[in-house]
This record gives sequence, C-alpha cells and structure tokens, in this order.
Amino acid sequence: MKGTYNRKMVFWSACLGMLLFGIGLIMLGSVLPDLRIKHSLDAVEAGTLFSILPIGVIVGSLLFGPVCDRYGYRTLLAVSALLMFAGFEGLAFTNTAWILTVSVFLFGLGGGAINGATNAVVADISTSGKGADLSILGVFFGLGALGMPLLLSLLKKSVDFEAIVAATGVLALAAGVLFMVVRFPAAKQEEGISIKQIGGLFRDVTLLLIAFFLFFQSAFEGLINNWTTTYLMEEVAAPQQAALMGLSAYIAGMTVMRLLIGSFLRKLPERRLLHVSFAITLVALLLFSLSKSVVPAAAGLFLLGAGLAAGFPTMLGLVGNRYPNLSGTAFSFVLVIALLGNMLVNYTMGLVAQNRGIRNLTAFTFAELIILVIMATAIFGRLKYKK
Repeated sequence: MKGTYNRKMVFWSACLGMLLFGIGLIMLGSVLPDLRIKHSLDAVEAGTLFSILPIGVIVGSLLFGPVCDRYGYRTLLAVSALLMFAGFEGLAFTNTAWILTVSVFLFGLGGGAINGATNAVVADISTSGKGADLSILGVFFGLGALGMPLLLSLLKKSVDFEAIVAATGVLALAAGVLFMVVRFPAAKQEEGISIKQIGGLFRDVTLLLIAFFLFFQSAFEGLINNWTTTYLMEEVAAPQQAALMGLSAYIAGMTVMRLLIGSFLRKLPERRLLHVSFAITLVALLLFSLSKSVVPAAAGLFLLGAGLAAGFPTMLGLVGNRYPNLSGTAFSFVLVIALLGNMLVNYTMGLVAQNRGIRNLTAFTFAELIILVIMATAIFGRLKYKK
C-alpha cells in the first residue's frame, strides 16, 4: 500500500485540511460581533448559532470514520472541503437567517469530518512516532485558530469581514480540488465494516479509557477556550482586548509545544511526555489561578496551552497503533465521545458560572487535571500489563 501514494504529499495535504479546521472552529466567534450588527441578532439568536456549530462538528466526526475505512479518504476530504466552502460563502453573503444557520452547520460538518480524517490518515501513514506526527498536524490547527482573528483584526479598517470570510471559502475550495488530485492510502475495509467490528470497540476497555481521557481533555480545552476571556475580565479586571490576548497566548503555547513534540521531543516515550505535560499544566494552573494582573495570567495561559498540547496527539497515536486496519472508525468513536465531553462539561460550567460565579473556573480546571492523571495512569498501566 505504501507504494501507491506519496507520503509527504498526503501529510501536507492533511496539514492544509487541519489549518481549515482551525479556521472554521474559530471563525464564528471571530465574526460574531459583525454578524450581530448585519443580521440584528439578539443574544438568544447568537447563542443558537454557537450551538449549531458543535452539532455539525459532532455529525462530521461520527460519519468520517466508517466512510474513510470503507471508501478511502479522497472523496470524503474533497466533499468536506466543499461543504466548508459553501458554509463560508453563505456566512459571508447571505442576508437570510435560515441560510446563515445552515451555513454554520455546513462548515461545522465539513470541519468535523476533516479533523477526524486528517488525524486518521496521518496515523495511517506514520510507521513510527504517530503521536509526534499528529502533533505537527496539530500545529496547523493552532495556526488556523490564531491566524483568523489576527487577520480580521489587522484588516478590520480596510476590508469588510465578508471579503475575508469569502476568501477563506476560496481557500477551502482550493483544498477540495487538491484533495481530489492527491492519491491517498487505499480503503482498509473495502468489503465493508461488520457490526462485530464496531461492537468490539465498545468492548475494548483500553479504548474506552482513551475515549474518556479525551472526553475530559476536550472538556479542559473547551473550558479555557470558552471561559478564559470572561474570567480575566471579571476576576483580573482585564480589558476585553487584553483578555483576548490571553486566550491567544494559550493557543500559541499549545502550537509551540506541539511543534516541539513533533521535532525535539519526538523520541520521548508517550508516558513520560504526558508526565512532563501534567507537571507543566499544574504549574500553569497555579500561576493562572493566583494571578491578579493580566501579564502573569497570560504567562500561565501560555504554559497551560503547552501543558495540554500532548493530550490529543498522544492518545490518538495510541488508537492508531491499536486499530491500524480500522483507524477511521476507531477515531470516530473516541472523537465523538471527546466532543460530548466538551459540550457537557462546558454546559455545566455555564450553570456554575451563572449561579456561583466565574471564579469557579479554576476549581474545574484543577479537577480536570486530577482526572486526566488518574485516567492516564490507568491507560498506561493496562498497556504495560498487555505487553
């Protein structure tokens, strides 16, 4: 199978797809103020758009795995990029509320499928060091997530937001064309996926532990993405722009650390890498929770991004090693559970913030770290026992 595709071309194509996913995931939040003015959206209508996006991502994450295992990566990636193109163009040009809603769902759907498929295909083409290669892939998510707000901020006075969103749609269209041209690894389950194979995923205790590690890892990342700016503004008295810079510091820390994991730390064993990551996360949380001004809080957030950077690449690498012939479906399985964790824990945080105050964010994050340490210990204990 290796001789039928160019590994470097597949890898860099996957990186382009992950860049698009990073852009898509941050897009709505970046342009929401402009959308609210353009469409006269109230808080409830804006909140509805934010609830539509993760639904699209979950549906895409659920569908991509069986499709990729059965039919290969090319068509799914190309169609997903076209869905993102349609969603971005709708976001840019529509004046109709229901088309706006559909557009958000479309780029969420396409983005969720691309996220899963690019992770799965990189795991497939990596004979060793899957976690390191997945970390490099994750760098491009960070570049997309950092780049879109920065671009909008730099061009805000000279270019309408619609033009920037539409241009991003053209990038998605170009990616779709590229995906149709690139030769990807062949389908691994051309005869179809049996119910027995899927049932085996639910009976695999180690896979379930990995899935629920990612449940809490995704929730942890979501807590920082969704609540950091509010925490900084209310608890540290930071101006909105400074709070947003704090969030950017978090994404930057994650991006830098993933680059290091994919290069200088490539040979570090997964268990030791996570131990280092947990130590960095603990220091980061102490610094963040004790900070009374923006600068140390932002430094804590940078370290927190670095500490959380290894979670997804490491665990997805373990899944790829465990299910080389069913990687897409196995990735779908763990990613959907991870996304559900993000939604449920962040919804709970919303209730707590409303009734008890945003200061409880730090309690949530310390609890998340404890749970991740316990679950990682259980996972590597089982892996060592199996060996």
